Parts: sequence; C-alpha cells; structure tokens
Amino acid sequence: MLDLISIGTISIDLSFRGRSLPTQNEHFKLAIGGKYVVEELYEGIGGGGANVALGLRQYGFEVAVLGIVGDNSFKDVILDKLQKSKVHTHLCQIHKDYINISSIFLTEGGERSIVHYEPPNEDLFGQLKDFDALLETRAIYMGNLSDVDISQRTQLLLLARHHDILTILNLGVKDLRREKYELEPLIAQTDILIINGHEFADLVKKKYEELDFRLDVTSDENILIGKTVIVTDSARGSYGYTRGRVIHQAAIEPEKIVDTTGAGDGYTAGFIAQYLRSKDVEEAMSQGAEQAAKVLAKVGAN
Repeated sequence: MLDLISIGTISIDLSFRGRSLPTQNEHFKLAIGGKYVVEELYEGIGGGGANVALGLRQYGFEVAVLGIVGDNSFKDVILDKLQKSKVHTHLCQIHKDYINISSIFLTEGGERSIVHYEPPNEDLFGQLKDFDALLETRAIYMGNLSDVDISQRTQLLLLARHHDILTILNLGVKDLRREKYELEPLIAQTDILIINGHEFADLVKKKYEELDFRLDVTSDENILIGKTVIVTDSARGSYGYTRGRVIHQAAIEPEKIVDTTGAGDGYTAGFIAQYLRSKDVEEAMSQGAEQAAKVLAKVGAN
C-alpha cells in the first residue's frame, strides 16, 4: 500500500547562474547573438508531479509518481533519479516524441526566469486500462493537468473518494479561468484544494487586490462548500479555510534565498506529509512553510 500517488508533470530542469547574465529592472538583458558563460549549472528533475513525490520521500513515505516520460535520451536520467530517491516509477507513462524541459536562469538573489517546453499531455491516462492500479494508496495528489480532460480527472477522483482515498488537488491558470460550472464536478470530488492567491482570484472571478485572505474568502463560494482550501500567498504566508476556521501561517524565510523554483511544490509536499500523519490542517500548514523554506535555500525544485 502506497501512502501517496502524485499525478502531474515530470521535467528535466537545467539551472544556470553566473555574473555574466546581465539584469536590469528585474529583467534578464540577453543580447541576440550573445554568448554567456556561467559559473554554476544544476541538472535535476522538476515538474509538479515529481517535485511533490520527491518531497514526500524526504519524510519517509511510500510514494509513486504518475506522469509522462519521453522515450528519449532523458528517460533513463529521469527514471534513475526518481528510483535513487526510492520513488516508485511503475505508473510512469512512456510516450514516444515527448519531452518536458526547462532552462532556468537564476539571479544572485534567487529569482528566476524560465524557458519551458512541454507538449500537450492530454493522453496522460491513455495507457491505463482502468484506474484500479491507482487505488492501492492512502492519498492521491493531482497537480496542474489542464490539458487532461476534466471528465477523466473527475472520474479518477470520484473513484478514489469512493474507496476512502484522500484527494488533494492543485489547479493551474488555464483551468482556473474556466467558468465555475465547468470546474464544479472536479472540485466536488476533492478533499483539499491547494492554490496560490492569484489562482484563487481567477477561480472566484475577483481581482487579487480586492481579496483579504485574513477573512473567510471561501464562505460565499458554493463551489468550495465543505472543502479544505489552502491559499499560498508568497511572502505573506499561507491561509487555510476549513470548517469555518481561518488559519494563517507566516512564511518562513531561509537565511539566504538561493532559488525560488519549486517552493510552491515544496509547501504542498510538506503540507501533505504532515496531514497524512496528524490530519491537522494547522500543523500541516506549518510543515508546508518549513519545507518551502528548505527548497528556497538550495538550487533545484526539490
């Protein structure tokens, strides 16, 4: 029995940092035809599915990841890195002509710009005969999979809840800009929704600047009734809404921010790890903040 199946993207991440990468007014200023030699190169794996799975492994949980891996020169690198961390890879879907790769340019202060390539992943579940292989787990985390048909995602979470499996959902901008009625069946099958402040604004069709997360911003949203909602809000910390309570968790900043890549996934991993242990939202938010701080203090998304 697994503790968690993490469903989401898996990517190759190449991170570059060096004094020769010029910045101006919070932008990298790279000349066309220019060549830049950097002092630091980091090769790792990223993507929401992999990041959350690897984060849970740090707490000793039995975790599998379900995502697409291309049948190319990166396949063995990805699977080897996951397996060395003891993440189960038997659910990974191997697809020909698929590649998910990010080039990440880092400033000295840890901020980054990302050049990302990823083909559509709408066929994520195409090689599964059914969802029975996903039921031997205590919890399912479903990351941002806006290319995958909503009805497929809804069907999986419905089946999971029917088998008393905890369901945790993250949604991206493409999904959250849909009409509420389109998302309602998917969110209805979700126990815990984790999104950031700007994504929450997209979900409820309000301006981010008009939202006061210190108040129960979920109370008048029918789509969120009965759900535990976690909203991360960068340096302002995170907010939890559950059973009429509003919980605030202050952000934890490391001594030095090295790389902001993957901090949100780190928060999610820490939250899930503690929630699986205690079922206490406040404790889980605290652990989420601690895990995010650890990710911020190092290069790499996990």
